[in-house]
Amino acid sequence: MTPEFLDLPPLIGAGGRVALPGSKSISNRVLLLAALAEGQTEITGLLDSDDTRVMLSALQSLGIELKREGSAALVQGGAGRFPAPSADLFMGNAGTAIRPLTAALALQGGDYRLHGVPRMHERPIGDLVDALRQFGCAIDYEGQAGYPPLCIGASQFRLSGDVSVRGDVSSQFLTALLLALPLKAAEQDVVIAVQGELISKPYVEITLNLLRRFGVSVQRTGWERFVIPAGSRLRSPGRIAVEGDASSASYFLAAGVLGQLHRRGAPVRVEGVGRDSIQGDVAFARVLEDLGASVRWGDDFIETDGLQPGLKALRGGEIDCLAIPDAAMTLAMTALFADAPTTLTAIGSWRVKETDRIHAMATELAKLGAQVESGTDWLRIHPLQPDQWRSATIATYDDHRMAMCFSLASFGHADIRIADPGCVAKTYPGYFQDFFRITRPVPVIAIDGPTASGKGSIASAVAEALGFDCLDSGVLYRLTAWAALRQGVALDDSAALAQLAATLPVSFAAGRIHLNGQSFDAAQLRTEAVGQAASTIAALPAVRDALFALQRSFRRAPGLVADGRDMGTVVFPDAQLKVFLTASAASRAERRYKQLISQGNPAILGDVFAELLERDARDTQRAVAALKPAADAELLDSTDLSLEQTVETVLALWRRHDVQVA
Repeated sequence: MTPEFLDLPPLIGAGGRVALPGSKSISNRVLLLAALAEGQTEITGLLDSDDTRVMLSALQSLGIELKREGSAALVQGGAGRFPAPSADLFMGNAGTAIRPLTAALALQGGDYRLHGVPRMHERPIGDLVDALRQFGCAIDYEGQAGYPPLCIGASQFRLSGDVSVRGDVSSQFLTALLLALPLKAAEQDVVIAVQGELISKPYVEITLNLLRRFGVSVQRTGWERFVIPAGSRLRSPGRIAVEGDASSASYFLAAGVLGQLHRRGAPVRVEGVGRDSIQGDVAFARVLEDLGASVRWGDDFIETDGLQPGLKALRGGEIDCLAIPDAAMTLAMTALFADAPTTLTAIGSWRVKETDRIHAMATELAKLGAQVESGTDWLRIHPLQPDQWRSATIATYDDHRMAMCFSLASFGHADIRIADPGCVAKTYPGYFQDFFRITRPVPVIAIDGPTASGKGSIASAVAEALGFDCLDSGVLYRLTAWAALRQGVALDDSAALAQLAATLPVSFAAGRIHLNGQSFDAAQLRTEAVGQAASTIAALPAVRDALFALQRSFRRAPGLVADGRDMGTVVFPDAQLKVFLTASAASRAERRYKQLISQGNPAILGDVFAELLERDARDTQRAVAALKPAADAELLDSTDLSLEQTVETVLALWRRHDVQVA
């Protein structure tokens, strides 16, 4: 079952290798060419994703014989014909499938219907239909003119002069014609004239390159005139390998730069594309290099390794993205870490992608706290300072690239939740698994335990030894309880207490508590009245929910030591080290008694012991986030250990763990 959301922890580094999945653009082009060609084609490296499954399903419905095993497929070409004279084809939201199939089917003379998800019915196809109608193709709109669903009927193909097609909306219209029209070039040249400036030229280069592999050499004059020579025939090359997806490479290449900003990263290498790739989106790596990234190229890999010597941040500036519209989305994320505003231009095609990406990107970047400006075909992003980041739930608009590029926001200073993470299945089902494998979260040591187990003193000492921040989660509950007692809020008024907790203006610095920016006397929180009240309100789900985000916000580089009762089980379940600290009830009562006396608070040991047992029962039996060790926690009994010995034991556990994951 696909999860509704995915929480990404703040990241401190990245490093490793990623074997890229096959290119979506190449996979679907090759599948169609193999289906239309003469002979049998063995395809290797084929992408397994929603979009390629759409194409495979359509080809099978059209009677093409094919067999798929993993990333390989064997396709028996139809020599220019689809055996099925009619079919009802569901195309999902796969533009790389519906557009070239529309052209190929329009030249068949059958009875076909093409439709998809609601968003597909909002993506324009009218310019391609207009071009095909110049040949006499019979294509009708089932709904709104200019958009799918389409009904394609029998036609009388005629060739009279050049066919014209717009190139300034989507290069897929030209690609569709180039892939299909060799079927009609047996006796005379077929000429395609492009109207307006052709966008996404590198994607057309992919099409021309693959056509050559299938025996058709298209002649072009600039980017305005394309000639498919008379006598052209699509013939199988026998075997063809699909390159790794260069657009998907952009996220990992960016991670190889952003992951070094805290000096905790290592090189990130993507394998499957290299200096001689036929995909235009490899130019993303050159743009990244121009912005200050350290980039290394190989025949079958590209590697990034932080910033170039002497730089502390990526450069901003204006970037023409006409040639790399998909990878340009990743530049919108790296812009948040730049030293100046970044303006992405020539991205008008974003408006007609899986969603209106200019609107979507501007909306979601603003959630992070970024200042964003946009126009018809441009986007300007101002960088964020560490204290400007805001935690956010990112809407993905059923757009795989929104989900993937916003994963990079986790290198910032906020918690990121990705809604509908399953949308990456469109092109890269295993994206998040690969992303987590090569990234390193800000480390967390979670120390949980019952009252008076010494976890607060131990957490503070461990944090100081490691140079990490420290979170005493109990202080947050005590502060909420203290404020409730002071303001007369009833301890069973869940809504009022939750509001109080959600707006708690607390911060920690130099080992001190700051409330409303002022240093707060922590002794006010150590009274038994406040302690009992804190234990009472901690059992309320609304209060715990209100403090959850606040607690997670303390996770910052270089690391965090968090102590409480549910740090390892609820708040930081991905903590790299979890310690459940305990001691005998008698020992803990004695420690608590001495602490109260040292603070000038009157106490009776017997009463302290009884109250401790009562609180233990309440903490372990509450319905929400009950006190218990995490399944993977290290159990540490400190009854017979001094503070120094306990601290050294925790540090030894951390050193052992840190070596294992390094």
